[in-house]
Amino acid sequence: MADSSFDIVSKVERQEVDNALNQAAKELSQRYDFKGTGASIAWSGEKILMEANSEERVKAILDVFETKLVKRGISLKALDAGEPQLSGKEYKIFATIEEGISQENAKKVAKIIRDEGPKGVKAQVQGEELRVSSKSRDDLQAIQALLKGKDLDFAIQFVNYR
Repeated sequence: MADSSFDIVSKVERQEVDNALNQAAKELSQRYDFKGTGASIAWSGEKILMEANSEERVKAILDVFETKLVKRGISLKALDAGEPQLSGKEYKIFATIEEGISQENAKKVAKIIRDEGPKGVKAQVQGEELRVSSKSRDDLQAIQALLKGKDLDFAIQFVNYR
């Protein structure tokens, strides 16, 4: 019988991020405390740009955006927001959405699987994902439970379960 396997990936559905951004922009345009402050949130190429006339307000925009992301089921571990920067009279925060598992993070996950997982489970790094395979499906489910219990500093999803 062939080995069963699944892939560990770190992907974010761009449409969901876009929806969260649009919801945050709509809330900013309607909220009383943001009226007339020049508060905005929008895509700037591949980054998300948040602008306001004070540091507190730009942090509040980030908070609104994070709330919308969580409501849409996107892990905040995928959001990499910088510190507020003064640019002229405006404060700006640039944020990016992190996708893919870096080589060092993939090695960390593979080490966790080797050290703490059931014997006979293999983990291979394949580009920006990690393929985990074993003869026993129960072992694969144990690996998924193990990784869900770990507090990794990046978001992971399990796909291609065969």
